Amino acid sequence: MRDIAVFSGSAHPELAEEVCTHLGVPLRPTRVSRFANDCLEVQLQANCRERDVFLVQPLVAPVQEHLVELLLMCDAARGASAGRINVVMPHYSYARSDKKDAPRISIGGRLVADLMVAAGASRVLAMTLHSPQVHGFFSVPVDHLHALRELAAHFRQYDLSRTTVVSPDLGNAKEAAAFARMIGAQVAAGAKQRYADDRVSINSVIGEVAGRDVIILDDEIAKGSTVLELLGRLRELGPRSIRVACTHGLFAAGALKRIGEQPDVLEIVCTNTVPIRAEERTEKLRVLSIAPALAEAVRRIHNGESVSALFDAPAGD
Repeated sequence: MRDIAVFSGSAHPELAEEVCTHLGVPLRPTRVSRFANDCLEVQLQANCRERDVFLVQPLVAPVQEHLVELLLMCDAARGASAGRINVVMPHYSYARSDKKDAPRISIGGRLVADLMVAAGASRVLAMTLHSPQVHGFFSVPVDHLHALRELAAHFRQYDLSRTTVVSPDLGNAKEAAAFARMIGAQVAAGAKQRYADDRVSINSVIGEVAGRDVIILDDEIAKGSTVLELLGRLRELGPRSIRVACTHGLFAAGALKRIGEQPDVLEIVCTNTVPIRAEERTEKLRVLSIAPALAEAVRRIHNGESVSALFDAPAGD
């Protein structure tokens, strides 16, 4: 992998370092500075000429700062005559802005995708996008990974003979069904209505959960409103145990503490697509690493091998 150069923005350098460890390559230094007028400046401090450049940067809070930083990294790599510019974006926060659901509303998922391509990105490596159509917002190739295998490996340590995987809504039911097949469990889904970013209603749960071990599975947990609402419906049905799992553990506004304080929640499982500060973690939290999966995908992209053979069609796992 002589012609590979991996750089990290300031969003999640620990993940980038771990990916590089699995690849057996050094993480190249990046300098991010700020002018007196508050504008950012980025310098990639290693040779990029004709190299396969990978820029690791999830879009996490402060999202706008990290987005501009990523765009400047792309521009710097293009100006340095990089052979190919690959954006490794474990979390694409603008993926939630994926449709016109109100008059005169912006579709940020498509706009930000266009910005990345305009800045020089020639390929994107993403993890568990919020909805399938976001993949099509990019006019360059996208390798879309998932974390279901990592989550399944974790939950296989338990007795899964009476387990039901519950999706909070029908939109995530396909992923929940694929995960349930991977661990040999049943699947159920909530009937959810969203009224605002932090206000949802789940009127019923479709599927068998009474007396069963429940794993709530979602793509991301932000404020935790959906999980807490679903817990209320599940309690009415009498499950034997409850665990919560997601790919992106954003846990905004004290969500991790609120979910962790629920006495019937035994465990909260997420991956390290986004950083979680040590002072916010609870003893119920388990963070799984997706660095090996990202590193293998990077290696295959660099070598011109199939990535979809590894990460597509999780139901066939």
